This record gives sequence, C-alpha cells and structure tokens, in this order.
Amino acid sequence: MTSTPDVVPETTTTDPRLPAAPDTIAVYTDLNCSFAHVAVHRLHETRRRLGLEGRVWFDFRAFPLELFNREVNARPGVDSEISVLGSLEPEAGWQLWQGPDWTYPVTTLPALEAVHAAKSQSWHASEQLDRALRRAFWAQGRCISQRHVILEVAEETGAVDVDLLAAALDSGTARPAIMSQYDSARDGRVNCSPHVFLHDGTDAANPGIRARWINGGFGTGYPYIDEDRPEIYEKLLRQAAELL
Repeated sequence: MTSTPDVVPETTTTDPRLPAAPDTIAVYTDLNCSFAHVAVHRLHETRRRLGLEGRVWFDFRAFPLELFNREVNARPGVDSEISVLGSLEPEAGWQLWQGPDWTYPVTTLPALEAVHAAKSQSWHASEQLDRALRRAFWAQGRCISQRHVILEVAEETGAVDVDLLAAALDSGTARPAIMSQYDSARDGRVNCSPHVFLHDGTDAANPGIRARWINGGFGTGYPYIDEDRPEIYEKLLRQAAELL
C-alpha cells in the first residue's frame, strides 16, 4: 500500500484506467486489502448520504496484490492492520481470523473474477457482491478463495443471479478482464489498493489517508496513520455527480 491524500487531475482522454462513462467511478482494489475495505465502506456510505445511489456507480477493478508481490498477501501483515484500520471505520466490519491457518485465503483471483462477472448482470449486482465478499473475509472469517463460498456470498446478497455467476466462473470468461485490469495498473500507473479514478481524469490513491510502517514493513511492523481526511470522499462523489 502506497498512499497520497491528494486528488490529482489527469489530462489524457484515452487512459484505460478511467471509467467509460461519467456516471461511473473506477476503483482499483484487492479484496484482502484493509485500506481498500475502509475506502469501499466510505464510498458506499458517502454515496448513500449524498443521495447519489442509482446515479453514480462503482466499477470495481482488480489490483491483485498476489500478482504484484508474487506471493500471498501474508496473514501477519493483514492481522497487524486490523486494529489500526478498524478504528477508522468500525462499521465496515472487522474480525481477526479465527480459523486454522490452512483455511486462510491463499488467493483472491476467483473472487475478483466473480465481482467482474457480476457486472454483466448490473452495476448493482457487482457492487453488492464486492461489498459482501469484503465483509465475508474481514468480518466473518470466510475463505473467499473457494468457489462455493463465493457463490454462497452471492446468494446472500439477493442481488446476484447465482446460476449466471457460477456459469461465468466455471467458463473463466472474466479472467481476461482481470488480467487486463492488472496490466493497466502495472508500472506505477495505479499506485495502490485502493486507487480511485473519475471520468474526467481526477484520481486519488488511498483517498484521504497517509500511512507509514513502524518497526518493520508489512508482516513485521504495523501501520501508523499520519493523516486521515474522510471528507475527501464527499469531494470525489460530488465531483463525479457534476459530470452527469
């Protein structure tokens, strides 16, 4: 996770990171990133508070940490973040992993594929599945690497056609899109999970939060929040609404 609190306008109009339509915000994240869990919760809650549900949509895109880092997102690092990030947004839902180590998710790629596959049903279906998968991992300790868990979570949303989702997962139709999103994020084009992009080129990496690690890096030390400005989410949502 790298972070900057600033919202920086881009000038290009052909940037593959940008959402295709002005009513959409592109959000690059991984599902097992605690900073992204905070960001997604704030995006949803700010949109609801501003009355923009049904007008501004979230296009969740894959920033697969396991591909960038070439290893599993290590549990010690994830665990070290929970009390720090959980204190910023306790209502997002948090819990230390309670199961045996061998039940801990080893990959998020199938779940990321599911979130993308649900877009073929609707933005709403994709958004609800993304948020439910985050809560399933962070708050409920469920192994979202597994097909049956992904489909159970999808069923629980009440917003996803599970048969269609299962068919998409089994055929692998969403995998090329996930790899395309990964390619669009490489070489520093996307700074971190989360990184938000508006249709007009505005972007914000880890919106509002500046953090650093103390007593070692990820998996050894722990994060320290130097700055937290949640009000940036209202600025982003209002700016997106002005593009409509």
